[in-house]
Order: sequence, then C-alpha cells, then structure tokens
Amino acid sequence: MAAQRSIPAVFMRGGTSKALMFHARDLPPDRTTWDALFSAAMGSPDPYGRQLDGMGGGLSSLSKVCVVGPSQRPDADVDYTFAQVAIGASRVDYSGNCGNMTSAVGPFALDERMVAPPEDGEARVRIFNTNTSKLIHATFPVEDGCARFDGDLAIPGVSGTGAPIRLDFIDPGGASTGRLLPTGAVRDVLDVPGVGRLEVSMLDAANAAVFVRAEDVGLTGHEVPQELDARADILARLDAIRCAASVAMGIAPDVEAARRIPVIPFICFVASAEGDAEGDFVIRAISNGQPHRALPLTISLCAAAAAQMEGSVVAECRRPERSAGPMRLAMPAGVLTVDADVVRTPDGWQVRSGSFYRTARRLFDGRVWIPGHIYRSAEGRA
Repeated sequence: MAAQRSIPAVFMRGGTSKALMFHARDLPPDRTTWDALFSAAMGSPDPYGRQLDGMGGGLSSLSKVCVVGPSQRPDADVDYTFAQVAIGASRVDYSGNCGNMTSAVGPFALDERMVAPPEDGEARVRIFNTNTSKLIHATFPVEDGCARFDGDLAIPGVSGTGAPIRLDFIDPGGASTGRLLPTGAVRDVLDVPGVGRLEVSMLDAANAAVFVRAEDVGLTGHEVPQELDARADILARLDAIRCAASVAMGIAPDVEAARRIPVIPFICFVASAEGDAEGDFVIRAISNGQPHRALPLTISLCAAAAAQMEGSVVAECRRPERSAGPMRLAMPAGVLTVDADVVRTPDGWQVRSGSFYRTARRLFDGRVWIPGHIYRSAEGRA
C-alpha cells in the first residue's frame, strides 16, 4: 500500500462555516484531480454521515474547501475557488460560492503574503470568485502586519466575538445564471410533480435561490433545523420544488440533472415576523439537502434583495414599513442584518451591491494527510 501523502493547508472558520484553505500552487494543475483529494481530506464519502476519517464535521457548513491564489486580473488581488464537498456521496460541487467562507479569504491571503500588508490599520483585499465570476471586497483590521482576529463583533450562530470583516459583493446579480431574475419575473408559478402548483420567487444574487411561502409547504416558517431533520417528507417536498426551480432558472436541463446539482438553487421558505425581535421577516434555508443551522451569507443577500422587490413572495412577508435599506433576517441562529443596494431602473431590477459584517479565525495550519492510493492516483492524472 502507498504511504500517506500530505498537502500544506490552513483550517479556518469563516462566519458560520469552516473550511480547509489551500494555496492554488500546492494543488495539481489538473482540476479534475481535486475532487478525490478534497473528498479524502474531508472524510467523504461517509455512509455514517460524520466524516470521522477526515476534517469534515458531518454538516454541509463544515464540509468545505477554499483554494486561493494570486490573480492576474487588474481589478482583483486574489482568485478564490470554493468547493462544497458532499458528505455521503463522492461528489464535489463548484456551482456556487460560500459567502461565509469568503470572509476568511482576505485574512488568509494577507497572512500568507499573497498581498502586501499594511503595518497597522485596515487592509482591503479584492477577491475574484471563480465560481460566480464576481468581485468581493474584504476590509478588515491589521496589527503588526497580520490580520487581527480578536474584536468585539458578535454574529449569530458563533459563540464569542471577533474582529469585524466587511464584505462588499460588487454587482452580485446573475452570479449563477447570468441574470438577477432568471425567468424575467419577480414571481412565478411552478407546477411541481407530487407537490402541485405554487407561487415562488426565483432570484440569483450572489447565489441562485428559490423562495416559497412557508404556509404553502405546510410549515410555519419558525421551525428549527432539528425539526426539519425529522421531517423527511418536508425535505423531499422542498427538494422537488428546488429541482423544478433549477429547470425553470436554466441551471439544469431537467429534473434528473437538477438532482445532480444539489447546491444551487438553494431552497428557502419565508414567513412574516412575529414581534420586533424577529426582524423584518423569517427565513429558513436548505443547504445541500440539509436544514442550515444559520443562513448562508450569499442567500442572505439574495433574500434581502428579494425583500425589496415588490411583488416577490419575500416582499409579501416583509414588514410593510421596511421597503428599502438594510434588512433584518430572522433565521435559526438569530437575526442577521444585510445591506442590499437594490434599485429599479428602466431596464428592470438591479442589485448594485450587498454588504455584511462577518468574523473569521485561523484555527490551525500545517499539512492535511491524504491516503496514499488516492494521492498517487491524482498525481498520476496531473
């Protein structure tokens, strides 16, 4: 048997996710070899769903990989590729971006000296996400030439506090499909086999998502992830809607192909808030087939944009007085504020930018070990 081989890596938390961070230079140039390496590093596929033989944590938010390298683009400092590693299957998805892990990319790039750091003060790293071909600007504090991670910002879903990292998604519309409104409408009717006809809103801002009223799928909107985990019938119903939306949005040619693209579009259900503590509306998201414990950051931006588009099912659930500006989204881990700059032009709706604050932390660095037969197979194809 071939001995194990290792690859330099950093393990980081970004927002409410964690991922292995790789330098692009340390991976084989043939990207078809990456899937096997990433799956082995994360401990997938695992029929027990725990990824005990790798770095993953048995949840979609803990089974991620980021690849970062210097950019050749004049408007970017680094290129960043995101990989979502499936837990129970041999599959790696590159169809969308992870907004939470994007918050770790700027500090990683600076500390790895892909960009020149200021001695103190504030750094801005211009990130080009290769999954969506979109630019994100990350701004964060620097101390003694390194990213500062300690601070006073608390974010829902993460214990403790950290230094604020501001993320500005530049012109995020059409990240997955090329159009902010893939069907041209803010509201559509989907005819879903086994579910029936129901109204949805399908948007693509930072990532593609389909939004449905909670009541239309037999829910209140206030369910916690553990409740949804126990409802296989509800998860199957939501996935059927997601697959139908994938075809309507032009992501997949048919439902069978849509099942093989589990990341996008995300499926979300929304409801009206009950009391001011619940923000402007309530939202829950399914991420890669699992109820998300918080809310994917890119989907937060997509939802905040939808809330400002009159006629969408999200705007229908939004507090009437909150028609523009920062939106407060109530999700399982608390309330997240998203600042989406949405305008209606003669050519239609446009999302000029979306901004968030996240925290991140470098957890360890060293080398991640890959079973020898998998590494040698990848090496042979490189």
